[in-house]
Amino acid sequence: MGMFATVWDWIWFSFLIFAYVAYLFALIYIAIDIFRSHDINGWMKALWIVLLVFLPFITGLVYLIVRGQGMGERSAGSRPDIVEYSDEEVRKVSFANPADEIAKASALRDQGVISDGEFDAIKAKALGSKF
Repeated sequence: MGMFATVWDWIWFSFLIFAYVAYLFALIYIAIDIFRSHDINGWMKALWIVLLVFLPFITGLVYLIVRGQGMGERSAGSRPDIVEYSDEEVRKVSFANPADEIAKASALRDQGVISDGEFDAIKAKALGSKF
């Protein structure tokens, strides 16, 4: 018959794999939250990690019960910093001034890097017009 005899064995096996992967993700997220937390000191962080390694299921449940509310707040609190950084990076790499973009394209055309057609396309895009 083989290792898996029926369809239900496959379904059960798939569910167990899914549950195991979800469990690992939860443990990793808890470990990340432990290090992200500023309200506990280094020794408590070390204790949580040691307990998470040796008694992962019980420690994970206790951590979610005791510090679960703070996990959401810490996660939500880090998001504005990420968004602000991303917006700044986009502004840094984008061409905010069409005149600068046209000047750069003109210099590239004069050097022979781009053709007149490519220059015209860049100019049209920078000015927002369409041919």
